[in-house]
Parts: sequence; structure tokens; C-alpha cells
Amino acid sequence: MQLNEMRIVVTGAASGMGRHFALSLARAGAKVAACDVNEAGLASLAEEAASASGELKTWITNVADEASVEALFSEAWDAFGHLNGLINNAGIIRDGLFIKKDKETGAVRKFSLAKWQQVIDVNLTGPFLCARELAAKMVEHDIAPGVIVNISSISRWGNMGQTNYSAAKAGLVADTVLWGKELARYGIRVGAVAPGFVDTPILEGMPPAALEKMLKGVPLRRLVSQDEIFQAVQFIIQNDAFTARVVEVDAGLRL
Repeated sequence: MQLNEMRIVVTGAASGMGRHFALSLARAGAKVAACDVNEAGLASLAEEAASASGELKTWITNVADEASVEALFSEAWDAFGHLNGLINNAGIIRDGLFIKKDKETGAVRKFSLAKWQQVIDVNLTGPFLCARELAAKMVEHDIAPGVIVNISSISRWGNMGQTNYSAAKAGLVADTVLWGKELARYGIRVGAVAPGFVDTPILEGMPPAALEKMLKGVPLRRLVSQDEIFQAVQFIIQNDAFTARVVEVDAGLRL
């Protein structure tokens, strides 16, 4: 599949990697359904994409809400005639240690169920709902080929302080393999990208000393650019033999 053939949903498109994906696809001639809960971010994205050779439309969508996801795919399908792609990028972080004992009082603090559920809802249930809706519509209307790209993370191996995030990103890789096997008969491929430390606006406010310490464990001693992540996404879209596998783009980092 070529980028200009894509009629694709990008979740978490208002900022960070999702914004970069949406703009890159629109500039390559794709029809992009960009969704997020950030209305202001989507508005500025639409303005930035106005001169693109493709087409970008925006939807305010909560990927953790079934009705919201169903509405997105129904409306985007009608707007573009059909859909044949999805980038499951939306995600949140709610970090904290699983159990922590206070050195002075001896009190034990437990990781909250609320933080667990918030991340699982957005980072794992969200991709499940979006992939399910795309696949169901494509199969119902006999649309093929198609491709789903899941954005996982190096944290899937288990990163301290990220019980919820690591579980979600590991689960997303498992689902990538499973969906890739199940959907192959319908001409739908499924791949995942697992980034390491990516140069996003979140890191811009990090003190230089803290950033340098973080990069000491990275063999290439640098962050991964958003464009380098998009190159992996583009590879999955364009390589018709790729499915049920993960592309790691982490500058050699291992946890």
C-alpha cells in the first residue's frame, strides 16, 4: 500500500507523535481522520494541514469510550467513502511505584486502581475498540487491503514505575500478533512500532542534566526523532509482507 492510497484514522493526533503522523500522511496525499480529546490541538492541526496535498479532517474522540469510537468510524467512513487504515497512537502516562514504603513512618503506599484503570482504558482498550471498528467495517463492506499500526513502547519489557503502562504496551504487542493472524484472511495487516526515548515536546522542559542521565543507557546516546518513528510506520504501511510483527526504533536501548 502507498501513503497516498490511505484513508486512515490517527488517534492522539493533536500533539506529539500522533500530530507528526497525521501531518506526514496528509502531506503525502492521504486522507486522514485525526482524532483526539484536545479540541484546541485538533483545530491548530487542521490549520497546519490546510495546504497538504491530501485531506485532513478532525474528530473529538475519547478512544476509551465505545460510543465515541463507533461514532468516529461511522462518520469518518462516510466522509472519506471508506477507510483502510488506522494508527493506534493515543496514550497517557500515570506513573508510580507498585508498592512504596515510607522510610520514616513505615506506611505502605499502594499503586492506585484509578491510575491503573485510566492507562489500561486509553492505552489498551482504546486500540482494541478502534481496531475492532475498522476491521468490522472493512470486512462488512469487502474493503481490502488494509493496515493497522499499533504504537507500543520499549516499556513493554517492564519499566520500573510503569506497572500500568508496561502492561498496556505489552498487551498491545500481543494483540498485534493475534490480530495479524486473525485478520490476514480479510487482507488486513497489523504491525507495531516500539519506540524508545522519542524527541517530543514532553522532553523539552526536562533539565539538561536529567536528559543526559537518561541518555547514558542509550547506546547511540541520543533521542529518536519523530520522523524516525514515522519511517517505521511508513515501512509497515508500504511493505505488504509485513504483519503480526514489531519494529523496534530505540537507538539500541534495552531495559
